[in-house]
Amino acid sequence: MSERNITYLTNACLITCIVEMGSAEKVLEAAKNSGAQGATINYARGTGIREKLGLLGVTIDEQKEIIRVIVSEEQSEIVFEAMFLAGDLDKPGKGIMYLTELDKVATYIPDAVIKKVK
Repeated sequence: MSERNITYLTNACLITCIVEMGSAEKVLEAAKNSGAQGATINYARGTGIREKLGLLGVTIDEQKEIIRVIVSEEQSEIVFEAMFLAGDLDKPGKGIMYLTELDKVATYIPDAVIKKVK
């Protein structure tokens, strides 16, 4: 039986961007163009100030898309800024995003990549 090892990545960040439905593709494209390798997109329902805008007090369900991208600490500022601008998050009601430092990340890493780092 072959030996199995876990290789941990450090100095990684998780960028989470929550935008209105239909905006995830352009935010994801901006992330990729800035160096991100991929992302996870989920769908959600949000509440907030818009829920008070319904006709006769009826709440409005606001559909959201959540984009999560893991990047190196070095890439984080560039990717974060590109995603922010692509999502028009400097405009009211467009969404929110935040960056979280990760203690460790584990995934498959090819041996050739590991040897280059060492």
